[in-house]
Amino acid sequence: MDADAELDRHVRRVQAGDLDAYAEVVRGCERLVRGWVGVRCPPGGDADEVAQKAFVEAFRHIDDYEPGTDFRAWLMTIARYQLMAECTRLRRVADYHSRYAPLALADALARQVERDRLERASEHEAKLGHLQTCLGTLDDGARRLLAWRYRDELPLEQIADRTDRSVGAIKKNLHLLRKKLHECVRLKTAAEAMP
Repeated sequence: MDADAELDRHVRRVQAGDLDAYAEVVRGCERLVRGWVGVRCPPGGDADEVAQKAFVEAFRHIDDYEPGTDFRAWLMTIARYQLMAECTRLRRVADYHSRYAPLALADALARQVERDRLERASEHEAKLGHLQTCLGTLDDGARRLLAWRYRDELPLEQIADRTDRSVGAIKKNLHLLRKKLHECVRLKTAAEAMP
């Protein structure tokens, strides 16, 4: 008996109620179906799952098959539809991710940016407080020199005229004051960070 006739005999047994005969049907077609689906299944798809669904669907509709026709062709048509359904599912998943993943990522990024902004604002306020404290440790002349340059934005030449000093001396004095204030703020910030 040839393979097609043997397969039809097992299908007729299943249609007659011998459910165990379906194992022989699967055994006779499994390599064909799994191979065909495996070659055509897109990345991310589960070829074994598609083949399994094809066999389940064929079993559910076994009474629709007309014995004597080509069972393998009938089964492959079912496998093709199962593969198409899997491709549709994969497209839906990809579409969902392309629509909503960027939104979720953008939302998470916006929350992180806001957290960072609040943290920097808090650090900035703390440093301003430290700067006020450090300014309080300077003598009146030093505070006045800083106020003229940074609050009143006076040119160096005008400050030099007011203090009867050279522009070079004012530059050096401002540099030393900035350095002293920077170090004072750094030490206070570090001390605040210690447990």
